Amino acid sequence: MCEFMGMRKGIEVRLGPGDRERLAAVIGSGNSPQKHVWRARIVLLSGDGLGTMAIQRQTGKGKPTIWRWQARFMAEGVDGLPFRAHCHDRTSTAKEVGPPPLVDYRPTDSRRAFTRVEISGV
Repeated sequence: MCEFMGMRKGIEVRLGPGDRERLAAVIGSGNSPQKHVWRARIVLLSGDGLGTMAIQRQTGKGKPTIWRWQARFMAEGVDGLPFRAHCHDRTSTAKEVGPPPLVDYRPTDSRRAFTRVEISGV
């Protein structure tokens, strides 16, 4: 008979206060990229005490991937999982600098090497 093996020896993923809610929000958001969703699922399933094989069956990810994100979470917490803000969510503090200069690339010799030539039209 099959016995529940749990996680590897010496590995225990504990979710801190608020971690479960933050990870669930990533999973539940329709705007989250799928790679963020499966990272969050790996950590949540690990926190629930599921073993690597059970997580592998539920997520479809390989053992090295599961181990990588478990280790990353244990070392750095939820902030260590790179859930980057979407471009439309960011607020820009950079100054407006205008469009980049016009550039033309022209061949300079018979081997078709190109050189950068700035075009000034102002």
